[in-house]
Amino acid sequence: MTSRRSRAARWARRAGGAVALAALAACSTGPSPSSPSSEPSSSVPSSSATATGEGSTGAGEPAAPPPRPITLAFAGDLHFEGVLRDRLGDPATAVAPATRTLAAADLAIVNLETAVGSGGRPEPGKRFTFQAPPAAFAALAAGGIDVATMANNHVLDFGRASLGSTFAAIRAAEAGRPPLSVVGIGRDAEGAFRPAHRRVDGTRVAVIGATVAGSDPTADPTGHWAATRTRPGTADGTDPARLLRAVRTADRGADIVVVYMHWGTQGEQCPDPLQRSLAPRLVEAGADVVVGSHTHGLQGDGRVGPGYVAYGLGNYVWYTPSPAGSVTTGGVLTLTVVPPRSPTGRATVRDAAWEPVVVGADGLPTPVAGAGRSAFADEMAALRACAGVR
Repeated sequence: MTSRRSRAARWARRAGGAVALAALAACSTGPSPSSPSSEPSSSVPSSSATATGEGSTGAGEPAAPPPRPITLAFAGDLHFEGVLRDRLGDPATAVAPATRTLAAADLAIVNLETAVGSGGRPEPGKRFTFQAPPAAFAALAAGGIDVATMANNHVLDFGRASLGSTFAAIRAAEAGRPPLSVVGIGRDAEGAFRPAHRRVDGTRVAVIGATVAGSDPTADPTGHWAATRTRPGTADGTDPARLLRAVRTADRGADIVVVYMHWGTQGEQCPDPLQRSLAPRLVEAGADVVVGSHTHGLQGDGRVGPGYVAYGLGNYVWYTPSPAGSVTTGGVLTLTVVPPRSPTGRATVRDAAWEPVVVGADGLPTPVAGAGRSAFADEMAALRACAGVR
């Protein structure tokens, strides 16, 4: 569980930052921004701040105003295979406006289920191998997506020989306008587990991406995709010690911690034992929101302790259309999150709203309307029951 000391220090840093921003605004002659910012944050929080409580920031300074609730939107698997590949000819319209609901949130996060770059060879013995050009990153950013995890079972479909082009494309994406942060992959384990930091107004959000094989061998057919101290690869949480440590570290410097997991057994609607056991451990370590994908279908979502867990988000931009007559194969989950309001508090999910979608013949998601939404609500109720969440 997050210590009182780390929570208090984090609160003091945010309160001090708010006072500094207020002083800066008073001296400025230019117009103030009219919309919240979710630009990447590269600043390192000071470790010398001390907590003083909600009423004052010390030395007679006025208290910082309570942070506003922010919205975080999540979708499941995206790639650019088959019918979707030609859309990358124009990255600006490749997935927009299909991603309108994602783009409307303060922060939008997805799973990019493909290798990105060039070169290499298809992984031997793998039935499905995906690879997209660097334009995939530009397409996500243009569609209003802020963070993509690549900790999954397709990021190394073309082997480590392609990783040089992958990391070059990631650098360009993170320096772009708008920027796209990429998590879950790195030149070593430290880089793979490093979170993306985004600031929304005064609230810092940390996003970690990780993968676990569990009982599903398709999650890593070779067993050697994990990044190590000396080898590039994915953030692998099969042994959760490193992942839990990364969550605790992120929690010390962020107001809201999100963990996007690639987990579960493909095709299963109910979380498997590994998902059920790992989710509460992530929450206890400091994760406020845990979401996941890989099963290619929805799984239940709800509260797990003080956190919010959505076990499976399904497909979102995918080359295989939803089966005829299916209620949905995925959707956008938008969470309204209230940042901590006290030195020892936690972020709280105040509201959860689903936009169920079906994937069309063009590979793009279309929102479910009319009677389909009622059927979706019934389906989610059943999925929550088998997931053991409320």
